[in-house]
Amino acid sequence: MYEKDPVKIFVVEDDQTYTKFIKYVLSLNPDFEVEYFTTGKQFLSALNKKPSIVTLDYSLPDMSGEEVLKEIKAFDPDISVIIISAQEKIGTAVELLKAGAFDYIAKDEEAKDRILNSINNARNKTSLIKEIDRLKEEINTKYEFEKSIIGNSAPIKTVFSLIEKSLKTNITVSITGETGTGKELVAKAIHYNSNRKKKPLVAVNIAAIPKELIESELFGHEKGAFTGAASRRIGKFEEAEGGTLFLDEIGEMDLNLQSKLLRVLQERELSRVGGNEVIKIDVRIIVATHRNLQDEVKAGHFREDLFYRLLGLPIQLPPLRDRGNDVILLAKHFLDQFATENKFKKFKIASDAQEKLLQYPFPGNIRELKSIIELAAVMAQESQITAEDITFANTPRDSFMLKEMKLQEYVYHIIRNYLNKYDNNVMEVAKRLDIGKSSIYRYLKEMDEAGI
Repeated sequence: MYEKDPVKIFVVEDDQTYTKFIKYVLSLNPDFEVEYFTTGKQFLSALNKKPSIVTLDYSLPDMSGEEVLKEIKAFDPDISVIIISAQEKIGTAVELLKAGAFDYIAKDEEAKDRILNSINNARNKTSLIKEIDRLKEEINTKYEFEKSIIGNSAPIKTVFSLIEKSLKTNITVSITGETGTGKELVAKAIHYNSNRKKKPLVAVNIAAIPKELIESELFGHEKGAFTGAASRRIGKFEEAEGGTLFLDEIGEMDLNLQSKLLRVLQERELSRVGGNEVIKIDVRIIVATHRNLQDEVKAGHFREDLFYRLLGLPIQLPPLRDRGNDVILLAKHFLDQFATENKFKKFKIASDAQEKLLQYPFPGNIRELKSIIELAAVMAQESQITAEDITFANTPRDSFMLKEMKLQEYVYHIIRNYLNKYDNNVMEVAKRLDIGKSSIYRYLKEMDEAGI
């Protein structure tokens, strides 16, 4: 389990030759953010910068290693301290480890590998502590999904019912819906109301990871498995052990990797890249996608056997435009949230603003609504949001979807829109809209004659 941010390492060493050696060792990893100190007092004056790891020379000119270690542990017991010493007294090493040192390394020919391994192990420990703290915070927050997922429309009540059913077993859950409809929020609601809530929820966005790295990201790798694999790394499946693995945008996964994922799901075991050890796994799977996976299967982009393996309990999230007055409930929720975070007075939404919101189709769904509402709060003159404060980025103010028209007029505008999009290629538009070319010509002729 690795931190995503750079790892802050402080090196306390008065021997210039050995400092150069450690600089070289740490320069091998670009994720390390390193500062160097030559005395104990100089280092302690910078301790408020909160390093994650400290490599500490046992014999400093102004303080002993024991004294500096004591000060570090009094400041923050979670800082990993690696003692590096020219002497190899077992008694001294044991006492320092008892006092809280993470590791004790002798300055010998094997020091390079030992320092790197020790730092990577300390990094894992730091990451694990942060993950545990995050989990405690998540668990202490009551995930009453009917409060965390805002809405009381019929479509969202159906979602609540399906979430409730998902809690009775460890069945795989497949969440579908347009971008911005709240798929990750539903995954969290399922995990933190399940019997796995005290174990990790690990989320992976497949679309955000280069395809050549996904296998290592999911299953981990052994040291030397490929260029740059300087140490063993456990994958997301192992991180999620006993808990839930949320695979977002599963429809973007490469076909080659789909077969490997299928095998892991069937066998409930994996091997890290470059390794032979078989590792048993106990993980609940939740997947999400904005794609229609059945269409992807027909097109040959997604394995049919994996599709049925992942289908489990399907939950289809409704687009915001189909949720009626939930738009206003969500808008008020986001306004209250924004006001609290920025120490503003509570906002009200004027009736003309509510009407404007209800007429808009929200192609970006809940995520777009949140952005629109936050901008409106900034633009508002008083503590009331009016129609003038609301700006839609994705749709012009005169969009035909916001106007009241006859059905034929809507069809005409849709055809015109597609013709503009596909450079007046009537064959392509007919294929996209699944209508005949003659129908396109007829609609255009009728509407042009009507002066529309």
